[in-house]
Amino acid sequence: MLAIFIIFLRILQGLVTIVSGVIKYTALFSLDFLFTLFNLITPNKSTGHVVPAGHPGNGGKWPAYIAPGSGDSRSACPALNTMANHGIIPRDGKNIKFTELAQAIRRVYNLSPAFAYFLSSSIALMLSRTYATDRLDLADVDAHNCIEHDGSLVRVDIFDDPDQGKIAPKLVDEVLKGGTGPGGNLTLLDFSRLLGRRRVEAKRHNPTFSLDFVHKIFASANGSLLKTVFGGRVDDLRSILGEERLPDGWEPRVRRRMGLTTIEFNFTLLPMEFSIKEEVDGSMKGVGQERYHDRDDTSEAKKDN
Repeated sequence: MLAIFIIFLRILQGLVTIVSGVIKYTALFSLDFLFTLFNLITPNKSTGHVVPAGHPGNGGKWPAYIAPGSGDSRSACPALNTMANHGIIPRDGKNIKFTELAQAIRRVYNLSPAFAYFLSSSIALMLSRTYATDRLDLADVDAHNCIEHDGSLVRVDIFDDPDQGKIAPKLVDEVLKGGTGPGGNLTLLDFSRLLGRRRVEAKRHNPTFSLDFVHKIFASANGSLLKTVFGGRVDDLRSILGEERLPDGWEPRVRRRMGLTTIEFNFTLLPMEFSIKEEVDGSMKGVGQERYHDRDDTSEAKKDN
């Protein structure tokens, strides 16, 4: 009887989770839709007032930058690390409330309340934590194939370095040199090209490479953030990616009244991901298999000897 009761409770628990999830995300994306409409009918925020008055970054005035020290927690996400380096979230990157993280990314990067909540609560969900009450260290985000993934645009694979908080200068330099827009700035198609090339290179080099569709979307979401919030501007990205520092006087390039919404963000994310030609032209097929052919050749040579 106890086993039957446990099974019943588990089924009931699953149903409650599904129903509550449907209700929550229906409400969330309905709100996001309203924010999107509001953005369309209202003027953008004026320069110098993108970040709310009274908050760090108003008028482009950010708290002092201090590079992370020994024992500080950092992640594979430059945007999160940057906030810690400026003291907008705890400088050591530890013991951060998910609710405080949502507020910080909303104000610093001018995201809509719904989008900021979605991002922070999704991190909590993927780490099996409760958004309203739990906390995280930035390095927690690096749980492999949870949020962190192979083929990242500006991080080496965990196969090469388990410490995903480290900046990868070579990859950052490739991004900064990859722009074809005015002044060398990065266009949407530049990000698609860079993401495609990075995936092929990572798969060729990393024998444990994996990248499912969800993590491909994560990768393109990172590129979309660089394109929307930072405008793909190389001068901004040099500081953000190379030092994880906000440039002096910087403001989000998105000046929407209610902030960047999920709907608006997806108008960059989806074209970016679906424009990656390597996913359809055969470039990814068989990549990395040469390492096994080389072993076969070596084995055959030994047999012949």
